[in-house]
Formats: sequence, C-alpha cells, structure tokens
Amino acid sequence: MYSMSENQVWDLVDPLEGTVPIGNKWVFKRKICADGKVETYKARLVAKGYHQRQGVDYEETFSPIAMLKSIWILLANVVHYDYEVWQMDVRTTFLNGYIEEDIFMDQPKGFECKDKSKVCKLKGSIYSLKQVSRS
Repeated sequence: MYSMSENQVWDLVDPLEGTVPIGNKWVFKRKICADGKVETYKARLVAKGYHQRQGVDYEETFSPIAMLKSIWILLANVVHYDYEVWQMDVRTTFLNGYIEEDIFMDQPKGFECKDKSKVCKLKGSIYSLKQVSRS
C-alpha cells in the first residue's frame, strides 16, 4: 500500500452512472529461506482483470518486446566502441505504468475510507489488468 500511495496509483472518486467497478483481492505469499524458515511475508493487491471487457475497459493487450537480433546488435556496438552496459531493476515496475482508459475499482479490503460509496479511479496500472504489461 505504501508503494501504491507513493506512486499515486488511484484517486478516490464518486462512481459514474452506468460504470461497474472491477473487484480486487489480496494475494499473500511466504518467502522461504534455504533452511525452510520463513524469511518474509508478502502481500500484493491485484485487480480482478478477468472482469474487464474489450473495447470498454481496454483496447490492446500486447506488450512491446525487443527482438534478440536487436540485442545482439546493441551488444556488438558496446564491444566495438568499448561502452559500458548498465543493468537496472525496478521494484515497482507495474505501478509506474500509466493507463489511458478510465478504469474504476472497488476500494481494497482493509483500506476503505469512511465514505464507502467511493471507488478508486486508476491512474496507474496494478497487477492483473489486461493492459498492464503494455503500459
């Protein structure tokens, strides 16, 4: 929830007439060490993307990828010109993507505001939306 708050993934708004917000659920996971002990507990809020309708909630679902040939050419240039290659990992990659469609989601359980009639209008993508890998 802290990451979602920091990335301003949604705004609480009054629901528009005729729109049905999609649901969400919490997915809980235990990370186990090599010795079998629990290292950490993780929780992730995911949308119930299977309720989305094409043409209403999303248009395209493809995600852009690089061809292997392109990566080889890039690495050949790196070697030829003696460049440095840096690799980075973004922990909240999906939360940093923005969606173009107006998608409304129910408030997450355990984090509802006092006005339960409000819904979350998504500004950023969260796990399990159809278009999340594209954004």
